[in-house]
Amino acid sequence: MLFAVTTINYADRATISIAGPDIKKELGLSAVQMGFVFSAFAWSYVLAQLPGGWLLDRFGSKITYFFSIFLWSLFTFFTGAVGFFTGGAAVALLFALRLAVGAAEAPSFPGNSRIASSWFPTHERGRAAAIFNSAQYFATVLFAPIMGWLVHAHGWHSVFYVMGALGMLVSFAWLKTIYSPKDHPGINAGELKYLQEGGALVDLEGSARTAKPAQVNTLSCIKELLSNRMLFGIYLGQYCITTLTYFFLTWFPVYLVQERGMTILKAGFVASLPAIAGFLGGIAGGWMSDRLSAAGYSLSVARKLPIVLGMVLSMSMIACNYIETDMLVVAVMSLAFFGKGIGALGWAVVSDTSPKEAGGLSGGLFNTFGNTAGITTPIVIGYIVQNTGSFAGALVFVGANAAVAIACYLFIVGDIKRVTLVKSLCAK
Repeated sequence: MLFAVTTINYADRATISIAGPDIKKELGLSAVQMGFVFSAFAWSYVLAQLPGGWLLDRFGSKITYFFSIFLWSLFTFFTGAVGFFTGGAAVALLFALRLAVGAAEAPSFPGNSRIASSWFPTHERGRAAAIFNSAQYFATVLFAPIMGWLVHAHGWHSVFYVMGALGMLVSFAWLKTIYSPKDHPGINAGELKYLQEGGALVDLEGSARTAKPAQVNTLSCIKELLSNRMLFGIYLGQYCITTLTYFFLTWFPVYLVQERGMTILKAGFVASLPAIAGFLGGIAGGWMSDRLSAAGYSLSVARKLPIVLGMVLSMSMIACNYIETDMLVVAVMSLAFFGKGIGALGWAVVSDTSPKEAGGLSGGLFNTFGNTAGITTPIVIGYIVQNTGSFAGALVFVGANAAVAIACYLFIVGDIKRVTLVKSLCAK
């Protein structure tokens, strides 16, 4: 269910990039203006991370996540109506609705992390997190061709109507299927014991919740989390890794159309090829991490090795600046996003390291850092493209972020282990 919901999540984020060339043409926007429109989602997504994390810790993942899915889908649906407006009003409304989608999606990944922490023992958590995280690529594999066809056949507005309606239906399926371990009607004592003995936080969700918000002082907890060197390295590394994600979600289809001369219909299909590679890389990274853990390697080695290897492969996208053949460009981009998939173990690391009293806040901080890249990446690339007339500098910028992510995990993070809060715990 996390995989299915995260697929919808990323498809709704990517609607604007698939519809982007037609929106840019219809509304007469410059590259920099499109960069700001692309970034609108991330501004509110970042600002709402800590409130979203607090809501998860306060009300639990099931109900908080339901409202998140329903509202982001509703705002996506309304985005299709922007076409009824013109000029500045249309641009302002488009920006405002993307802000609303971003705010509504804020609890999603911290919620994924909390549910993974409660349902999976440590030695299975890498694969679990890799599976729901790989949905970001599967979303493109499944929906980029569909959305490209919708834009081609029915106009860009139709993309938002279809995806918004689908998301609202999925939100009610969520309510029917999600339970905490202790509340699930089908679980038995042996399964529950297996989860507990393996390190799953089975009391984190549902009626058995013991991690009440009153246990921590929120502001003090945020300060304590940020002052932890390991967590700070993880947060900073996630910013760099997410830069790759937002290049793919925002400018990549435009790169194919503008730099490589493809039609939007062809770009929708071509964009799915690196996404397939990213999806396979995500599954491979989770499998590799858990295999290393099962073979007796430390949690630090099991998580860091795939991340570093994946980021090295991601840097290969810079080679596209020196390649003329479209098919070879797509092949290299596929290799880069295969690597990005392997290295996308951040949410497994969050599940491994978050203090049990503040899993939502820790996940919120992690996602705040990570998705700040959603603000900076579209804007920086917009300025690079406008000032240079090509994407060459943009690819170097994205590849350099992969190099910094490697440095974070090798030189800042240190040993990966669960944080125990000391200074921010409230007296019982």
